[in-house]
Amino acid sequence: MKSGHERIRFSISKEELTRRWDAVRQAMKAEKIDFLVMQNDNDFLQGYGKWFTDIPAVNGYPTTVIFPRDGEMTVINSGPRSSGPTDLSAKDWAFRGVRKLMTAPYFPSLQYSTTYDAELVVRELAPFKACSVGLVGCGMMSLAFGDYLRKHLTAASMSDFTEFVDRIKVVKSDEEIGLIRETASIQDAAFEKALGMIRPGVRDSEVAAFVQHTVQDLGSEQQLIMAGSAPMGTPCPQMRRHFTHRKMMAGDQFTLMIEVNGPGGMYAELGRTCVLGKPSNELLDAFEVAKEAQQVTLDLLKPGADPRDIITAHNAFLRKRGWPEETRLYAHGQGYDLVERPAIREDETMRIQANMNITVHPIVASGTVFSWVCDNYLVTENGPSACLHRTEKKIFEI
Repeated sequence: MKSGHERIRFSISKEELTRRWDAVRQAMKAEKIDFLVMQNDNDFLQGYGKWFTDIPAVNGYPTTVIFPRDGEMTVINSGPRSSGPTDLSAKDWAFRGVRKLMTAPYFPSLQYSTTYDAELVVRELAPFKACSVGLVGCGMMSLAFGDYLRKHLTAASMSDFTEFVDRIKVVKSDEEIGLIRETASIQDAAFEKALGMIRPGVRDSEVAAFVQHTVQDLGSEQQLIMAGSAPMGTPCPQMRRHFTHRKMMAGDQFTLMIEVNGPGGMYAELGRTCVLGKPSNELLDAFEVAKEAQQVTLDLLKPGADPRDIITAHNAFLRKRGWPEETRLYAHGQGYDLVERPAIREDETMRIQANMNITVHPIVASGTVFSWVCDNYLVTENGPSACLHRTEKKIFEI
């Protein structure tokens, strides 16, 4: 594991960042785009800024990035109001490829401050008059931010450039693939350790907290951990933190989802079901169907495959086995985002390509049972790789 500075546990290489920048600039040149603008506020589902700068947005605090076709980036963060940019001479270890860092005291919870970063963007782009601006991740930008840009950059032309960035971002480099493998390894190790915590009298939240501490020690940078217990004969899905106060009892089921990133910020996810005793035949049967469903998708996960055909095959399998069709997102790409394109669903237009990181997590559920299996695979030229997780695909008996 390499580090660029004592304050950063792991830094993406300058070579990898340059690869990304060069690829995007080629697309900008082809589409005649002068600047890209993006605004992110977390590192769960808003990874564009991290992909460009190697610095994540966190905790709802917006970070805005201006990426020019020529020259270095401008980054805007919440901070003190200043008359000029921050001196980066002592921070070049963090702000690589960044020419200017600007700050303003803006917060989404202070309504009157929500355009302060947009004002700085307008100030930066105003000298370029009739420039062409590509917006990246429009669904991640606040309404206040977007409205201000459109009202004040009147001489500029604006378009959504997200698709062009996505098509570069979703195909992983060798360095990124190495980081994804490390993430999966961390999740395997954490699950193995968590098995020692799952017992009667322990709350779901205690297991989740233990897993979070474990993965952080192993190098995870951000975590979404869901856990849930329930008596046998009732559905036992994974729960978000607010719903994890239940105390486990003998004979219960326990579902654990470890959806965390690793060093460098790349996500994968691992999910399994445990039983504090013996599983029912109903649970075992449902689990076998879930495993078969996962394999149906994996058999189709090849370069050129259309996600719409894959979800059609998945639902045909479920119908044949007597289960309801899938209406949620059961398989999708991952990278700097928990959910990244391509999504295996009927409205996805991006086809499968080699070097995508795909998680496949079909759920088989009814009013009396919940079963699933959740793992990551890399797409190779010949189809899916071996499973990136080494954790056995089984119901674990505690």
